[in-house]
Amino acid sequence: MLIDIPYNRERAVEYARRWALTRNPLFIDFTGRGGDCTSFVSQCVFAGCGVMNYTPTYGWYYVSSADRAPAWAGVDEFFDFTVGVPEFREANGGVGPTGFDVRDGRDIAIGDVIQLANESGDFYHSLIISGFTEDDILICAHSDDALDRPISTYNFSSLRIIHIEKAVIDLDTDTSFENLINGTAITTASLRI
Repeated sequence: MLIDIPYNRERAVEYARRWALTRNPLFIDFTGRGGDCTSFVSQCVFAGCGVMNYTPTYGWYYVSSADRAPAWAGVDEFFDFTVGVPEFREANGGVGPTGFDVRDGRDIAIGDVIQLANESGDFYHSLIISGFTEDDILICAHSDDALDRPISTYNFSSLRIIHIEKAVIDLDTDTSFENLINGTAITTASLRI
């Protein structure tokens, strides 16, 4: 049974500020290997939702540098996973953080993700929104490490904003029922990961 859980924006930003200028030793640093920006954003989003999706290829997870989903560290793949490109959502069962593409700048909040594009329209960099000033958006990022840096100081052709709406978990009530009806165990529902 899929259940929506809230995205904790404050925790995502707390994590972003804590690790913006250094690296969490639990994760490999992809700087020099294609960039650490989307992996850092994924870490922040994970801090805000606490759920990964372990579906091979189409999931969103990190176990190690050799065991991770493309969406964990890939700019376009992260977008496809969170925004819900149909083949991703169908293949991954819908578990994990979800959001939508905000083109008009409304509905943005701390903990949302900005992705920058070059003149060719290729998206190359992911950043997490950590705050706002009267006339700018503040971000935290890796690769070019940034802590509350104004987005206006970046050179880019266009951007897209992913509003992280919620996370979805899969609650396994079937096993609990089977154990109860068969008289084998009294258990509560568990997360199916």
